Amino acid sequence: MFSPAARADAPSDSSVDGTDKMNAAAITITPILVAELHVEGEIMPVYVHIIDHPEARILVDTGMTELHPAVVEAFNPKLYPLDKQDLDLASIDIVVNTHLHADHCGGNHLFAGKPIYVQRRELEDAHRDAAEYPIREWVDAPGVSYVPVDGEFELLPGLRLLPASGHTAGMQVVVIETGGRPLVVGGDVAVWFGEFEEPESEGQLKVLALNPELVWLAHTHEPWRPAPHKA
Repeated sequence: MFSPAARADAPSDSSVDGTDKMNAAAITITPILVAELHVEGEIMPVYVHIIDHPEARILVDTGMTELHPAVVEAFNPKLYPLDKQDLDLASIDIVVNTHLHADHCGGNHLFAGKPIYVQRRELEDAHRDAAEYPIREWVDAPGVSYVPVDGEFELLPGLRLLPASGHTAGMQVVVIETGGRPLVVGGDVAVWFGEFEEPESEGQLKVLALNPELVWLAHTHEPWRPAPHKA
Protein backbone atom coordinates (compact mmCIF):
# COMPACT_ATOMS: atom_id res chain seq x y z
CA MET A 1 0.00 0.00 0.00
CA PHE A 2 1.94 2.93 -1.33
CA SER A 3 1.78 6.41 0.11
CA PRO A 4 2.56 9.37 -2.15
CA ALA A 5 6.26 9.74 -2.85
CA ALA A 6 7.96 12.38 -0.80
CA ARG A 7 10.56 14.35 -2.68
CA ALA A 8 13.74 15.22 -0.89
CA ASP A 9 12.95 18.87 -1.24
CA ALA A 10 15.83 20.51 0.54
CA PRO A 11 17.09 23.18 -1.88
CA SER A 12 19.74 22.11 -4.32
CA ASP A 13 23.07 23.85 -3.86
CA SER A 14 26.43 24.46 -5.46
CA SER A 15 29.74 24.95 -3.75
CA VAL A 16 31.73 28.16 -4.14
CA ASP A 17 34.14 26.50 -6.55
CA GLY A 18 31.28 25.64 -8.89
CA THR A 19 31.16 21.93 -8.11
CA ASP A 20 27.54 20.80 -8.20
CA LYS A 21 26.21 18.99 -5.18
CA MET A 22 23.59 16.34 -5.69
CA ASN A 23 20.25 17.85 -6.62
CA ALA A 24 17.76 16.98 -3.90
CA ALA A 25 14.96 16.81 -6.45
CA ALA A 26 16.70 13.75 -7.92
CA ILE A 27 15.97 11.68 -4.78
CA THR A 28 12.53 10.58 -3.66
CA ILE A 29 11.44 8.61 -0.60
CA THR A 30 8.27 6.52 -0.86
CA PRO A 31 6.75 4.93 2.25
CA ILE A 32 4.94 1.62 1.75
CA LEU A 33 2.58 0.19 4.36
CA VAL A 34 3.40 -3.49 4.80
CA ALA A 35 1.61 -4.44 8.04
CA GLU A 36 -0.59 -3.32 10.90
CA LEU A 37 0.19 -4.58 14.39
CA HIS A 38 -2.05 -4.66 17.44
CA VAL A 39 -0.11 -3.05 20.28
CA GLU A 40 -1.75 -2.21 23.63
CA GLY A 41 -5.18 -1.83 22.07
CA GLU A 42 -3.95 0.40 19.25
CA ILE A 43 -3.12 -0.25 15.60
CA MET A 44 0.55 0.33 14.86
CA PRO A 45 1.53 0.64 11.18
CA VAL A 46 4.67 -0.89 9.76
CA TYR A 47 6.27 0.96 6.86
CA VAL A 48 9.22 0.21 4.65
CA HIS A 49 10.71 2.92 2.46
CA ILE A 50 11.96 3.08 -1.11
CA ILE A 51 14.70 5.59 -1.86
CA ASP A 52 14.97 6.40 -5.56
CA HIS A 53 18.52 7.66 -6.06
CA PRO A 54 19.99 8.57 -9.46
CA GLU A 55 22.33 5.56 -9.25
CA ALA A 56 20.10 2.90 -7.68
CA ARG A 57 16.75 2.03 -6.14
CA ILE A 58 17.13 1.23 -2.44
CA LEU A 59 14.61 -0.54 -0.21
CA VAL A 60 14.92 0.15 3.51
CA ASP A 61 13.55 -2.87 5.42
CA THR A 62 11.28 -5.52 3.94
CA GLY A 63 8.32 -6.10 6.26
CA MET A 64 6.79 -9.57 6.53
CA THR A 65 5.29 -11.92 3.96
CA GLU A 66 3.73 -14.60 6.17
CA LEU A 67 2.28 -15.08 9.61
CA HIS A 68 4.48 -16.78 12.16
CA PRO A 69 3.11 -18.07 15.49
CA ALA A 70 5.50 -15.87 17.47
CA VAL A 71 4.38 -12.74 15.60
CA VAL A 72 0.69 -13.68 15.76
CA GLU A 73 0.91 -14.21 19.51
CA ALA A 74 2.66 -10.90 20.08
CA PHE A 75 0.92 -8.61 17.57
CA ASN A 76 -1.91 -10.39 15.70
CA PRO A 77 -0.84 -8.54 12.55
CA LYS A 78 -2.56 -7.83 9.27
CA LEU A 79 -0.04 -8.12 6.47
CA TYR A 80 0.35 -6.30 3.15
CA PRO A 81 3.38 -8.19 1.77
CA LEU A 82 5.57 -6.50 -0.81
CA ASP A 83 5.11 -9.37 -3.26
CA LYS A 84 1.34 -8.77 -3.20
CA GLN A 85 1.64 -5.05 -3.91
CA ASP A 86 2.09 -3.06 -7.10
CA LEU A 87 5.87 -3.10 -6.80
CA ASP A 88 8.33 -4.51 -9.29
CA LEU A 89 10.61 -6.43 -6.93
CA ALA A 90 13.23 -6.71 -9.68
CA SER A 91 13.52 -2.90 -9.70
CA ILE A 92 15.16 -2.97 -6.27
CA ASP A 93 18.95 -2.79 -6.57
CA ILE A 94 19.96 -2.61 -2.90
CA VAL A 95 18.29 -3.52 0.38
CA VAL A 96 19.15 -1.96 3.73
CA ASN A 97 18.01 -3.53 7.00
CA THR A 98 17.90 -0.94 9.76
CA HIS A 99 17.82 -3.96 12.09
CA LEU A 100 16.74 -7.59 12.00
CA HIS A 101 13.56 -7.75 14.04
CA ALA A 102 10.94 -9.85 12.30
CA ASP A 103 8.79 -6.98 11.07
CA HIS A 104 11.82 -5.46 9.34
CA CYS A 105 13.49 -8.50 7.75
CA GLY A 106 10.61 -10.92 7.12
CA GLY A 107 10.59 -10.06 3.42
CA ASN A 108 14.34 -10.38 2.89
CA HIS A 109 13.82 -13.66 1.06
CA LEU A 110 12.08 -11.75 -1.75
CA PHE A 111 15.44 -10.20 -2.61
CA ALA A 112 17.62 -13.29 -2.76
CA GLY A 113 20.86 -12.47 -4.51
CA LYS A 114 20.53 -8.72 -3.95
CA PRO A 115 22.99 -7.08 -1.53
CA ILE A 116 21.42 -6.49 1.88
CA TYR A 117 23.38 -4.03 4.00
CA VAL A 118 23.26 -4.48 7.76
CA GLN A 119 25.56 -3.58 10.62
CA ARG A 120 27.84 -6.50 11.47
CA ARG A 121 26.91 -6.15 15.17
CA GLU A 122 23.23 -6.54 14.29
CA LEU A 123 23.84 -9.63 12.19
CA GLU A 124 25.96 -11.22 14.91
CA ASP A 125 23.34 -10.47 17.58
CA ALA A 126 20.60 -11.95 15.40
CA HIS A 127 22.61 -15.18 15.27
CA ARG A 128 23.29 -15.45 19.00
CA ASP A 129 20.28 -13.92 20.77
CA ALA A 130 17.27 -16.15 20.19
CA ALA A 131 15.16 -14.25 22.71
CA GLU A 132 15.52 -10.95 20.84
CA TYR A 133 15.49 -12.52 17.35
CA PRO A 134 13.30 -15.63 17.65
CA ILE A 135 12.61 -16.22 13.94
CA ARG A 136 16.07 -17.22 12.75
CA GLU A 137 14.73 -18.68 9.51
CA TRP A 138 13.65 -15.20 8.38
CA VAL A 139 17.08 -13.77 9.10
CA ASP A 140 18.82 -16.60 7.25
CA ALA A 141 16.29 -17.17 4.49
CA PRO A 142 17.58 -19.11 1.46
CA GLY A 143 19.52 -16.96 -0.98
CA VAL A 144 19.80 -13.95 1.30
CA SER A 145 23.13 -12.20 0.80
CA TYR A 146 24.17 -9.85 3.61
CA VAL A 147 26.84 -7.19 3.31
CA PRO A 148 28.05 -6.61 6.89
CA VAL A 149 28.95 -2.99 7.65
CA ASP A 150 31.24 -1.84 10.44
CA GLY A 151 30.14 1.60 11.51
CA GLU A 152 29.44 4.54 9.23
CA PHE A 153 29.38 3.70 5.53
CA GLU A 154 28.82 5.67 2.30
CA LEU A 155 26.37 3.59 0.31
CA LEU A 156 26.05 5.98 -2.63
CA PRO A 157 26.94 9.62 -3.20
CA GLY A 158 24.86 11.65 -0.75
CA LEU A 159 23.55 8.54 1.00
CA ARG A 160 25.22 6.96 4.04
CA LEU A 161 24.50 4.41 6.71
CA LEU A 162 24.89 5.64 10.28
CA PRO A 163 24.99 3.37 13.35
CA ALA A 164 22.20 4.39 15.73
CA SER A 165 22.13 2.01 18.69
CA GLY A 166 19.23 1.98 21.08
CA HIS A 167 16.27 -0.02 19.83
CA THR A 168 18.89 -2.68 19.14
CA ALA A 169 22.64 -2.49 19.66
CA GLY A 170 23.27 -2.84 15.93
CA MET A 171 20.58 -0.48 14.71
CA GLN A 172 21.40 1.79 11.75
CA VAL A 173 19.66 4.60 9.89
CA VAL A 174 19.98 5.94 6.35
CA VAL A 175 21.05 9.57 6.03
CA ILE A 176 20.39 11.45 2.79
CA GLU A 177 22.50 14.57 2.31
CA THR A 178 21.81 16.79 -0.67
CA GLY A 179 23.28 20.15 0.26
CA GLY A 180 20.52 21.27 2.61
CA ARG A 181 19.48 19.75 5.91
CA PRO A 182 19.66 15.96 5.80
CA LEU A 183 16.75 13.57 5.55
CA VAL A 184 16.74 10.35 7.57
CA VAL A 185 15.06 6.99 7.04
CA GLY A 186 15.19 5.79 10.60
CA GLY A 187 13.38 2.47 11.01
CA ASP A 188 12.85 2.09 14.76
CA VAL A 189 15.39 4.67 15.92
CA ALA A 190 12.24 6.08 17.49
CA VAL A 191 8.94 4.23 17.61
CA TRP A 192 6.88 7.37 18.15
CA PHE A 193 7.52 11.10 17.89
CA GLY A 194 7.68 11.67 21.62
CA GLU A 195 10.97 9.80 21.81
CA PHE A 196 12.62 12.65 19.93
CA GLU A 197 11.24 15.16 22.40
CA GLU A 198 12.88 13.29 25.29
CA PRO A 199 15.72 11.36 23.63
CA GLU A 200 17.42 8.63 25.60
CA SER A 201 19.27 6.37 23.17
CA GLU A 202 22.57 7.02 21.45
CA GLY A 203 20.81 6.64 18.12
CA GLN A 204 18.18 9.25 18.89
CA LEU A 205 20.83 11.71 20.01
CA LYS A 206 22.85 11.08 16.84
CA VAL A 207 19.84 11.70 14.63
CA LEU A 208 18.93 14.91 16.44
CA ALA A 209 22.54 16.11 16.17
CA LEU A 210 22.17 15.97 12.39
CA ASN A 211 19.51 18.72 12.59
CA PRO A 212 17.44 16.81 10.01
CA GLU A 213 14.68 18.33 7.94
CA LEU A 214 12.58 15.23 8.59
CA VAL A 215 12.87 11.64 9.79
CA TRP A 216 10.83 8.80 8.32
CA LEU A 217 10.03 6.11 10.89
CA ALA A 218 8.72 2.57 10.51
CA HIS A 219 5.71 2.92 12.80
CA THR A 220 4.28 6.36 12.03
CA HIS A 221 2.19 7.43 9.05
CA GLU A 222 3.99 10.74 8.59
CA PRO A 223 7.64 11.73 9.04
CA TRP A 224 8.80 13.50 12.18
CA ARG A 225 9.82 17.12 11.71
CA PRO A 226 11.64 19.20 14.31
CA ALA A 227 9.63 22.02 15.81
CA PRO A 228 10.59 25.38 14.30
CA HIS A 229 13.04 27.37 16.38
CA LYS A 230 11.48 30.34 18.09
CA ALA A 231 13.06 33.70 17.41
